[in-house]
Amino acid sequence: MVDLTVFFADLSSFTELTHKLGAVRTHEVVDAFLRMARDVLVAHGAFIDKFVGDAVMALFNVPLRQADHARQAVDAASELRSRLAGLNERFGLELQATVGIASGWARVGRLGSEDSKDYTAIGDVVNLAARLQGKANAGETIISHDSYEKIAADFPDLRGEIFTVKGFREPVIAYRLHATTDTSPTRETPELEPGAAMGLGGVIFATLGAPCAVTTLISPLAVALGTGTLFGLSGVLAFLDQGWVRIPVLVFATLVAAANFYTLWRAHTIHSQLSPVARLGGRTTLEGRLSYLVLGSAIASLALVLFELIAHQILHAGLP
Repeated sequence: MVDLTVFFADLSSFTELTHKLGAVRTHEVVDAFLRMARDVLVAHGAFIDKFVGDAVMALFNVPLRQADHARQAVDAASELRSRLAGLNERFGLELQATVGIASGWARVGRLGSEDSKDYTAIGDVVNLAARLQGKANAGETIISHDSYEKIAADFPDLRGEIFTVKGFREPVIAYRLHATTDTSPTRETPELEPGAAMGLGGVIFATLGAPCAVTTLISPLAVALGTGTLFGLSGVLAFLDQGWVRIPVLVFATLVAAANFYTLWRAHTIHSQLSPVARLGGRTTLEGRLSYLVLGSAIASLALVLFELIAHQILHAGLP
């Protein structure tokens, strides 16, 4: 198992190129591109894993170790892009390449034989690099989050994008280098699924939020009533336990506790109806704690209200 960087590069519009130039001319162009890609990659310390059609797969940090393997892969992508201008001038074409780069752990070694040419890598990082290359527009390089973390200081202005990648259960965050302006990006935007329109509960949750729910929806009067019964009624608590104010306070405490339950349930329903991309970030730790606090306080309020009712009946009945 090796921590490495996987590099995929592919000529854009290969099918259209074949139709336009014919098999013989296309072979000449692709051969020149792959030879150039090989020279660039080897110069940056890469191991050429394989050529497939007009695509090349390379590995960085194997079999020779490189402390900056992600940086070398990104530099190779930039040099490959710049050197395509020479091929365009040579063939009178407008060739562009797409590149996908991902860093992570993979199992490396010979596969299927003892021949050195069958040395390769197996793992999710390989699949991710290939999928990101497929998401890139012509002339672009898309790098995984793990790769970007190793070179973030060199590209501080890059913004992460969320991609739904075939073969991966969860969306992934990646970064686009050399972004083009004349083509539509492949960025995926979080959206609500059909049927996830925000109803009354969603409005409540959006308006109040979990922190406000804690402070405005949970009635301290219910806790006061229950605590007062536990430790003996006196002063204000005695006033609350008798007279006209007692029943409205208990009713209000029950209603706001029920509103808490509905708010949390509705928020959970809305969240479950979001697309997987929209749910990528999930809840923050603070939001989770506040939700549990709201739930626990609502349960405690109802329990104390119930206790107050029972205790009040027992005390006024003169039972021990």
